[in-house]
Amino acid sequence: MDEELLELQRQFEFAQQVKSTVRLSERNVVELVQKLHQLQIIDFDLLHTISGKEYITPEQLRNEIVAEINKLGRVSLIDLADSTGVDLYHVEKQAQYVVSSDSSLMLINGEIVSNTYWDTAAEEINERLQECSQIAIAEIAGQLQVGSELVVSILEPRLGTLVKGRLEGGQLYTPAYVARVSAMVRGAARGIFVPMNTSALWNSLQSLLQEMDGAVGVAVDASFFQSLFNGLVKEGEILGSLRAGVHWTPSVFATAQKDCIDSFFSQNSFITYQALQKLGIPQPSQYLQSRYPEGISLDSTFAHPSIIEMLDAAVEDAIERNSWIDALSVLPTSFGSQDAFKILSLCPSVQTAQKSNRALNLGDSYIFSSGFVKDLFDRMEKEMETLSIPGLVGAGPVDEFRVAKDAKVGNDNSTGEVNETSSDAGISKQTSEKGSKKKKGKSGANTKMVQAETGADNQESAPSKSKKSQRKGKASSGSQTSDSKSGARKDEDSLGAISEEWVIQKITSLNPDFEEQGLDDPEMILLPLARHLRPLLVNSWKERRKAAFTENTQKIKKLLDNLQKKLDESFLNMQLYEKALDLFEDDQSTSTLLHKHLLRTTGTSMVATLLLNLDMLDKLKNGVLTEPQTPESISLGPGDRITLAKSLPGLLSAKAIATVEALEGKRVEPFMSALREVAEESGLALKKLDKKLERTLLHSYRKDLTSQVSAETDPVSLLPQVVSLLYVQVHGKALQAPGRAISAALSRLKDKLDDSAFKTLVDYQSGTVSVLALMAAATGDEEDCTSDRILSKREVLEELMPALKGLVLGT
Repeated sequence: MDEELLELQRQFEFAQQVKSTVRLSERNVVELVQKLHQLQIIDFDLLHTISGKEYITPEQLRNEIVAEINKLGRVSLIDLADSTGVDLYHVEKQAQYVVSSDSSLMLINGEIVSNTYWDTAAEEINERLQECSQIAIAEIAGQLQVGSELVVSILEPRLGTLVKGRLEGGQLYTPAYVARVSAMVRGAARGIFVPMNTSALWNSLQSLLQEMDGAVGVAVDASFFQSLFNGLVKEGEILGSLRAGVHWTPSVFATAQKDCIDSFFSQNSFITYQALQKLGIPQPSQYLQSRYPEGISLDSTFAHPSIIEMLDAAVEDAIERNSWIDALSVLPTSFGSQDAFKILSLCPSVQTAQKSNRALNLGDSYIFSSGFVKDLFDRMEKEMETLSIPGLVGAGPVDEFRVAKDAKVGNDNSTGEVNETSSDAGISKQTSEKGSKKKKGKSGANTKMVQAETGADNQESAPSKSKKSQRKGKASSGSQTSDSKSGARKDEDSLGAISEEWVIQKITSLNPDFEEQGLDDPEMILLPLARHLRPLLVNSWKERRKAAFTENTQKIKKLLDNLQKKLDESFLNMQLYEKALDLFEDDQSTSTLLHKHLLRTTGTSMVATLLLNLDMLDKLKNGVLTEPQTPESISLGPGDRITLAKSLPGLLSAKAIATVEALEGKRVEPFMSALREVAEESGLALKKLDKKLERTLLHSYRKDLTSQVSAETDPVSLLPQVVSLLYVQVHGKALQAPGRAISAALSRLKDKLDDSAFKTLVDYQSGTVSVLALMAAATGDEEDCTSDRILSKREVLEELMPALKGLVLGT
């Protein structure tokens, strides 16, 4: 056998030494290898080197990687790619395989590191730590060129073995240094006798360490102190409690705190939360509740059940006597109103009395017996029947205006303005006759309005056939809506009328005991009682008002009918007189004078009638007035009109004030518009003057003036009547002219009359002016001869009267 082997060796050596007769190129070799790979003769992977001239198997690459790791302990993948001559991709792939198959290796940031490397690094770190006493993890990480988290994860399993030290707060400390700092923490903690924030303590210890070690001193993190402190507390070397990790309370302080609270609570049966906060207890209610489970936690105080027994006896006595009691007067001064309210709710006598409606808890700390409150309410309700309530019951403007009327009696137009009352009366009479034909329809509309106000009829009225009836229906509907809104506003106003101040005043007058108690602020008791009684008094007043309003329904209907009739008459007269003003539009001064005169006469009378009737209507609705009065003879001044307008409810008041202001203006048109708005808001329908009605009224006006001129015996009063009648005959207009406008009115007739007639008018007008001037200048003395001159002038006028009457009567 040996000889055969020797023979084969010689043949192999000979074959190697023999030169090849055929050489293969690198390309042929590559193709040959690929062909062998395709034929699966080579059935394993091959990797190209970077040079492309060599093949290497993955197993060989892994072996080379492992050899490099065993040699260096920490190898970069980039360095492995250079040393093996293989592409980085294949190196990374095989490196992952090597690391996954060996638990002692780790791949970090493109480097393979073995445990032996970390052990060596840990030994070096330990040697340096023993020299310096402290090393920062960040510094080690910088030297090793890895992350701080990785350094911590590597060092933690080696602490106490390879690394003799303690890791805390990103620092490595030697055991000796830890023992030294721990002793400082123990001494400082044992020297504290009051609650303290540990952060301030650690700052003091840091300053102390820096002073002791000087410039070479080690900076210690606060978390290191806190860790040592927590360990000492856990081992029981320092006694106390740590709250929220930073608030330290020594046991000696907690013991003194507890003894102080127990002493005060046992002596007084209560303790305030403020006292516990001064002792350093942040949550006094929870502390006391856990320490005294039988106690009662109040708003600002913690009380013993004996406090309830004491208060319960006092409250029960007050209820039995039909009186009242202030719980704060029985409780200690430290108790607040909320404390009193809560402790009252726990009193058995209060609970029983409230269930049986024998007592009321008002104003947190006050207990009133129901008998006491009922007696007080009955007395106040009785006084409401006889005493006036501000804003509800008063003397009424009608009585005040009657006084104003009496003061104005005997004040005639002695300055030359002639009264046209007789002419107005004639037109009013004719209007009354015409308006009576439609009285039935108006009465029906007013009846519907009254029913809407009383709430007795909520059904809609049947639609009428004529357009005029439809318009009346809309006006009636508007009046219902307006009155319903007005009623709602009045209900709100009634709550403000019986004010809390008024109720307090009545309580004080009926029960002087409240002031005799000597309290610093009696309203503290009276205000809750007044707030309880006020709604009851208001409801009582509403019931009485509702009953009175029900009784006044027919009176309201009658008043509305009369007011509608009066307004129809006056408003038609106003429209008739307004048409005559168009003749003087080219004379501004005369036009203004005529407009003002119409407003001061017919307009003033109309506004007075409207305001007085609306005021009576409002009082009838409120139950204040039981019998409607007749204000026809009462005259109102500007201040009286404003007062009445302001006394009306809601939107009606605003529109009434606008009408009064328009009455003081210089034009009739704004006044008429404002008057229509007031009437619409009141639910009244004002008639519009049409052609047919205008002819009827003008005929009546002419007929009345003719009869007045025929019967007139006063020479001064005759002239304006004649002028008005001439304007009816010549222009077909009903002119209302004051004495100052007679001259301008005469000048408008010059072209319409012959010269003799006009001269008669002018002469008579000059004579009338002379008489009025003498009457104004008369002094009334016996030696004054003015009266004789007046008589002579009047005689002259009396002689001219037949001629003047003949101008208009045709005689």
